[in-house]
Amino acid sequence: MKLQVIVTLKKDVLDPQGSAIKNSLANMGFKNVENVRQGKIFDLVVKEKNEKEAISKAKQMCEKLLANLTIEDYSIKITKE
Repeated sequence: MKLQVIVTLKKDVLDPQGSAIKNSLANMGFKNVENVRQGKIFDLVVKEKNEKEAISKAKQMCEKLLANLTIEDYSIKITKE
């Protein structure tokens, strides 16, 4: 089963990399960009047939390694193989 995990900074956490990207875009002529928030995407393929179990395992992975829960949020979705 293929899963996608998206990790982003929490809404209230300062995102200096996002600000740098926004400024670079403005310097390139894309002045209509109001805000940029950067994050990480993990594409996982797990040996699991049960969707609930696969999502449960992915949550455990996020909580133990993939996301810093103090400053980051994550979402998990099942994608097509």
